[in-house]
Amino acid sequence: MKSLSELIVRFRWAVILLFFGVTAFFALQIPKLEIDTDIKSHLPKDMPSRLDTDHIDKLFGGTEMLMVLVQTDDVITGETLARVKKLSRKIKRIKGVDKVMSLFDLQSIKSDNGMMVVDPAVKKIPKNDAEREEIRSEITGNDLVYGSVVSRDFSVTAIIAMLKTNTKDEEIVPEFLKVIEEVPGNETVQVGGLPLNRFETGIGIRKDMRLLLPLGILIMLLFLYGCFRRIRGVLMPFIVTVMSIIVSIGIISLIGWKFQMVTVILPIFLIAVANNYGIHMITKYQEDNVPSNNFSKKELAKRMFQSLGKPVLLTGLTTMAGMLCLIGHIMVPAKELGILSAIGILFALLASLFFIPAFMSFLPRSKPVLSQIEENHKKKPVVERLLWLFGEVISRHPKKVLSGLLLFALVSSIGIFRVVVDTNPNSYYPPDHPTVKVNNIIDEHLGGSQNVAIVYEGDIKDPKIMNKIDKTEHALAEMEEIGTTISIARVLRMMSRTLNDLTSSHYDKIPETRDGIAQYFELYAMSGDPDDFNKLVDFPQEHAIVTARINKTSTAVLSGVIPRIKKMVQGDPDVLLVGGFGVVLSDLAEAVVKGQLLSLILAIVICAVLIMLLFRSFNAGIISAIPLLFSIVILFGLMGVFGIELNIVTALLSSIMIGVGIDYTIHFLWRYREERRSRLDAVAAVKKTLATTGRGITFNAFSVMIGFIALFFSAFLPVRFFGFLVVVSIFACLIGALVLVPALVLIWKPRFLEGK
Repeated sequence: MKSLSELIVRFRWAVILLFFGVTAFFALQIPKLEIDTDIKSHLPKDMPSRLDTDHIDKLFGGTEMLMVLVQTDDVITGETLARVKKLSRKIKRIKGVDKVMSLFDLQSIKSDNGMMVVDPAVKKIPKNDAEREEIRSEITGNDLVYGSVVSRDFSVTAIIAMLKTNTKDEEIVPEFLKVIEEVPGNETVQVGGLPLNRFETGIGIRKDMRLLLPLGILIMLLFLYGCFRRIRGVLMPFIVTVMSIIVSIGIISLIGWKFQMVTVILPIFLIAVANNYGIHMITKYQEDNVPSNNFSKKELAKRMFQSLGKPVLLTGLTTMAGMLCLIGHIMVPAKELGILSAIGILFALLASLFFIPAFMSFLPRSKPVLSQIEENHKKKPVVERLLWLFGEVISRHPKKVLSGLLLFALVSSIGIFRVVVDTNPNSYYPPDHPTVKVNNIIDEHLGGSQNVAIVYEGDIKDPKIMNKIDKTEHALAEMEEIGTTISIARVLRMMSRTLNDLTSSHYDKIPETRDGIAQYFELYAMSGDPDDFNKLVDFPQEHAIVTARINKTSTAVLSGVIPRIKKMVQGDPDVLLVGGFGVVLSDLAEAVVKGQLLSLILAIVICAVLIMLLFRSFNAGIISAIPLLFSIVILFGLMGVFGIELNIVTALLSSIMIGVGIDYTIHFLWRYREERRSRLDAVAAVKKTLATTGRGITFNAFSVMIGFIALFFSAFLPVRFFGFLVVVSIFACLIGALVLVPALVLIWKPRFLEGK
């Protein structure tokens, strides 16, 4: 370490220019950054549910939709229906709209002297009460619209626009909003659907990027000045942090990735964590820069590296290891965040070890912040007095302290059993957000906002397959969680009733022969448009789809109903696949749980092994794991107590907590061993370690907690909850390092920490 510190100071200009040059290169990549708001992007491209959903889009020309909801006391009025008709016509003209379904576009199948007649569900605007009631009666008997396009209480009607594939949300959603403004009225009109959710997510991401980064930097600057009370104490960690943020974000576009909602955490994470290594270096500088020492500016710079090179390097490696454990997640953004965070930490680590000493070697000695008065603790700053108090209490009552912490963890663990998983996009926003309100209206009045689709393959005109489709639709409709269903079999049954006897259930069935089914299709084509059913059966009539809408957006409901649906059609050779956005969300929930467990185990094991190697002791890994387990219990216990769900954002927390929180234990153990080797007894070594390195550990932990406070102002609820949980979990890690670990070493007295 000594010879390397000499090289850093000797070639300081080269070191400084190298770091600035690398930063400038990656800064040039940031303008190329793209934003991705598609939830399917959270899953690997080869994941079955994503592949199946994409396959459905190819077969039936795209299944994504935007819904315009018109809400009033009664939609069957001349004024309201006139507005619905105008809206429908304008929406048809929007580029990217493939098909529109509304009361004026969906069909009513009737019989006229034994002939099939196909008319719009609403042919004309009613002029009096009698015409209104006639329309209401016809809609009630129309299975294609009642309960799905118009609510059963006639308070809501929908204009459903099926979108073409590869339609861009940022282009089509504003067009829909513009149409609503162009057709004013007394009704409440809102837009809903997955494209709107993604559009709102994109707005939220851009808002967070504009707000959270400068807010986080401001908070960090104020905190650093409060800690060190010197400009250089602020400037050095700040420069390192900004450079690491630029490098990690620049890499995103350089390697072809995109910025997603989860990526919002990246710059805040680096603001909170990347300055940690610089904080320890500056703390050491101020510890050496006291009136009784006569070190030159170059000697002070060298001593920073010589004293802290190894522990800072190890803490950086353990943080990187914790973040890289996110690769164990199946979620793509989690993997990417783990890699990007690790790269940012690596750059910050190298910059702290090389750039800061090189830069500080140019600066003259600053006015000392600390004195060497150790006798009168009342004259010390608040942090030092508190650390001295910790040392006194722990050294006198280590067993009581340990028992109290373990009891608190045991009580907190009760909340773990109340933790739930939720990947529903509605949970991104507060309950009063327009997107949530629209989805709730769809769930309550129009059958549901999430869908599941079963695709049959074969000769769709074969009565055997058509009856299977019909039976499947009936079985789905009987499930409590299913709001509405639709399939080509339902349309055929409507034709059968119309052409035969409307009052007899004998004709409410699928024709018994293939020719009979083909004849129904031909009769419909003579009066209607064959393309009316291209979202139910493909053109060669080799694939048909049964679509069910789920009337509750809870992930728990999806995770319960999806396996039942799959089991219902399991083993049927005519079923090609089960897909839809509901299946994607269900698989995403499962991925969150599996990824959480895997990354958690990996992070603990890898960090423990690294510490074993550093201290060359198995017991070192055990001691380091105990405060981590303590913090994990507190974290998940509080999640259960406060009702915070495990979702695509909070699932990243444990790896981050372990990667960052382990640093505090490492710094304590390293300094404690040095004090024991300088022949201090165990109690004195604990007190001195808390009084010296404890200061850097405290500043380090609070810099992380305060840095993550910026996330409280995010546009997304999961990100806000994530910020809160980081503060709680890092504080638990801090207590573990400053209270739990000292008590452990006093009771256990592990040999690897004893003096030589």
